[in-house]
Amino acid sequence: MFKKLVGIEPLDLIPSAELKLQEFAEEVILFRDIPKDDQQIIDRISDADAVLLSYTSTLNKNILEKCPNVVYIGMCCSLYSPETANVDILYANERGIKVTGIRDYGDEGVVEYVVSELVRCLHGFGTDKNGHPEKPWDGAAREITGLKVGIVGLGTSGGMIADALKFFGAEISYFARSEKQTAKSKGYTFQHLHALLSENEVILCCLNKNTVLLHESEFKSLGNHKILFNTGLSPAWDMEPFKGWLEADNRCYCDTVGALGDKKLLNHPNVRCMEVSVGRTKQAYIRLSEKVLANLSEYNG
Repeated sequence: MFKKLVGIEPLDLIPSAELKLQEFAEEVILFRDIPKDDQQIIDRISDADAVLLSYTSTLNKNILEKCPNVVYIGMCCSLYSPETANVDILYANERGIKVTGIRDYGDEGVVEYVVSELVRCLHGFGTDKNGHPEKPWDGAAREITGLKVGIVGLGTSGGMIADALKFFGAEISYFARSEKQTAKSKGYTFQHLHALLSENEVILCCLNKNTVLLHESEFKSLGNHKILFNTGLSPAWDMEPFKGWLEADNRCYCDTVGALGDKKLLNHPNVRCMEVSVGRTKQAYIRLSEKVLANLSEYNG
């Protein structure tokens, strides 16, 4: 059992999970607002030996050096690699601090978002930014059936999106570090990135945070009259060639400003940004809470 466990910011845990935290520490303190700077984080951690945080704050080396009692950090958010984490995991490892994170808790909402927006785009449902009836993407309503879709990054989320769109009749291609046998068995075609971009009408970027694969040459391969989705937490592109691509007959969909990369683009006629994290559903909070508690239980033996 920890002596003191501190949640330095809102954690998105369900109420029953917050109560369950009491079983893991003699004292539990949960802050309900996002800390404004490093010093406030240091002050909140104080003499705690366990820390919980979400994705909006960062625990860097400077902070951890000033919090010598910390032995456990629980990330109540996705952890894919040390390079993309909002915790300095390499320094934590040097200190012998255990860092845990979670994965695959909000993917279902992302899949529903992609299907919903793609159907609205192809059929012309809803209204445009001026309040006028939206026109179908090709002038006449279309189904997903036969749509050529390329997925950049076929991890858990990308794979779930591929399966959903295949159900509706899309032709699925993908780019990943290597060809995947499970994808091949489903009839998905492995393509190199430039071929994927040029040969598919819809491109979905399903990449880890801070992973950028679309540069100027990639946007040239992508070409025009294309639909681009970004389901990651940060832009999958270099900003300048992306802005140039937007000026042609193209459209970009993303859920958050973080995924879009520039708040000034929110009013661009070819951008559709929900400004809400589509994976943050009632069910996702339950899955998140269960995984955070499981990590704590495993650490405490």
